[in-house]
Amino acid sequence: MARALQLAALGRDSSQPNPRVGCVLVHEGERVGEGWHRRAGEPHAEVFAIQAAGARARGATAYVTLEPCNHHGRTPPCTEALIAAGVARVVYAVADPDPRVDGGGAARLRAAGIEVAAGLLEAEATEMNLGFLSRLQRGRPWLRLKLAASLDGRTALASGESQWISSAESREDVQAWRAQSAAILTGVGTVLADDPALTVRRGESPRQPLRVVLDSRLRTPATARVLTGPGESCLFAVDAVAGGSRQLAGTSLSPGALPPGATIERLPAGADGRPALLDVLQRLAARQINEIWTEAGPTLAGALLVGGLVDELVLYLAPTLLGPDARPLAQLPLLGRLADRPLWRIHDLRAVGPDARIMLRPGGL
Repeated sequence: MARALQLAALGRDSSQPNPRVGCVLVHEGERVGEGWHRRAGEPHAEVFAIQAAGARARGATAYVTLEPCNHHGRTPPCTEALIAAGVARVVYAVADPDPRVDGGGAARLRAAGIEVAAGLLEAEATEMNLGFLSRLQRGRPWLRLKLAASLDGRTALASGESQWISSAESREDVQAWRAQSAAILTGVGTVLADDPALTVRRGESPRQPLRVVLDSRLRTPATARVLTGPGESCLFAVDAVAGGSRQLAGTSLSPGALPPGATIERLPAGADGRPALLDVLQRLAARQINEIWTEAGPTLAGALLVGGLVDELVLYLAPTLLGPDARPLAQLPLLGRLADRPLWRIHDLRAVGPDARIMLRPGGL
């Protein structure tokens, strides 16, 4: 199963919106076939492993990181492929919560006389597909918030200058996280201040994530790099504005004026006049977005944190100090008592070049 997880990781950047799945076939103690799911619409991991094993698949044990599917989609059910190949036993790590599967895969295999076991390396397999599982179980993607700061928690000078606090190694690490994400989220303030492209700048990347801008009043220029770069982009605006057009810097930002590949999503205004963040995440889940990578300023970062919508905080700490007048990590409400502070736990801590990368998840100390 550990080998199957290694194979599943090969689809980290390409399998979206499908889960990352690996499969190993073992016959009489020997690995006879391996496979992993590359991208949606192509054969699943089990099919590749069966093809590699050939006749030796009969009587073999299949180790799969996710419960085999039992429905017709763009490809036939993996359960039928396993049955036809004569596999004797299937061991899977984690159940598939997709309502088209959700125990049905295991039941179909058992009905065909195949021995089935579940739960082997379940925690590791869950980590492999946090976004896929989050979308199906919670109705929203797994959201990572990236922040880069000095040792005293500052993200930019008082003037707004921030390039570059973190190192070149950290920025390359960010590219890897962007590549495995289905969407990159930011706010219109960041777009207006920095005009970021928010693209994956790695030659081997098989796709570009959807670029998402929260822009209630449609202030994003039609020429912004986030709209004109490769791949697709989406602006989230409130209904009252998104139905019309807004003049800005000589351009009319309306659905008809958007560059190719850019769209506007309309959502009702929340209490603050902006789209409710949970509504945004649920709309993205409906678009089959599994993982969101967020690069935003202190306003949006603070709103996501206060709303309890950050599943993972990815903090790059540079070995420098910027002083009390520099800009903070996030805009957060004042705390009346220390006991009311939100608690996070360190999930991973490592050096990235001269910087420290701390990955945190909500939870007690």
